Amino acid sequence: MLERIHLAIVQEVEKQGSLTAAADVLHVTQSALSHSMKKLEQQLGTAIWLREGRSLRLTQAGQYLLAVANRVLPQLGLAEERLRQFAAGERGTLRIGMECHPCYQWLLKVVSPYLAAWPDVDVDVKQKFQFGGIGALFGYEVDLLVTPDPLAKPGLVFEPVFDYEQVLVVARGHRLAEVSYARPRQLAQETLITYPVPTERLDIYNQFLLPEGITPRRHKTIETTDIMLQMVASGRGVAALPRWLVEEYAGKIDVVPVRLGPRGIAKQISLGAREADIAIDYLRAFVELARHPAAPLLRGLAI
Repeated sequence: MLERIHLAIVQEVEKQGSLTAAADVLHVTQSALSHSMKKLEQQLGTAIWLREGRSLRLTQAGQYLLAVANRVLPQLGLAEERLRQFAAGERGTLRIGMECHPCYQWLLKVVSPYLAAWPDVDVDVKQKFQFGGIGALFGYEVDLLVTPDPLAKPGLVFEPVFDYEQVLVVARGHRLAEVSYARPRQLAQETLITYPVPTERLDIYNQFLLPEGITPRRHKTIETTDIMLQMVASGRGVAALPRWLVEEYAGKIDVVPVRLGPRGIAKQISLGAREADIAIDYLRAFVELARHPAAPLLRGLAI
């Protein structure tokens, strides 16, 4: 009754906007495509599309079928790719999604030894999922998600792999450069520079400023870490970044880290995966290497 081609047709018609364009993408004739969907509608006893002039509009049943297609087709594609890799004696590709800007520099330290230890596994890093990676995991678009803010979701597992402290970053000559720690009210007259992230996802807001009812004088967003630190060094604002990242730039850019509050803000980088995949050997090896970067992990090592 319902076959994979039906899901592919519904998905492509929605993407391409017409039966003709969808037929071209799927390498079938328009008449064959139309016949296949008409037969399915007869079997189901309900319409998938309603024709409005030259365009098609999905019915409620069609919208449900499209949702199923968007969920199921990526899973089938991944399953076929993995089976092909098994048949060819390959291990395939570990797809990693990034849900934080500064995590990329940390990830580079893990990827290099991992590729050396697992020569049959490629790594593909996808940064387009920054601050929206849960859906990418559920949608089988990535296999691992790097995030400082794991969310408990059925079917997913998150493992902390790296502890760090979130700090205020100021220019060396800034009035806060010599204090033992910064207080929220001291930022009320500052320009705060952050990555382009909603404020509710920023620790300096939700763990430091907002609990005290403080907001900075101005909030400016910059995507690039290097430019952000150059702006801070030139006295055009302050920022909040991981201490380890600030220390990496020590000697290159004239900025200093300052603790946020007397106890600081403790954070962790976590790796998230689908619960069904977490035991896959090469995926598990990446998690262990991220947790213990000095430990050698050999190909095929049972963990």
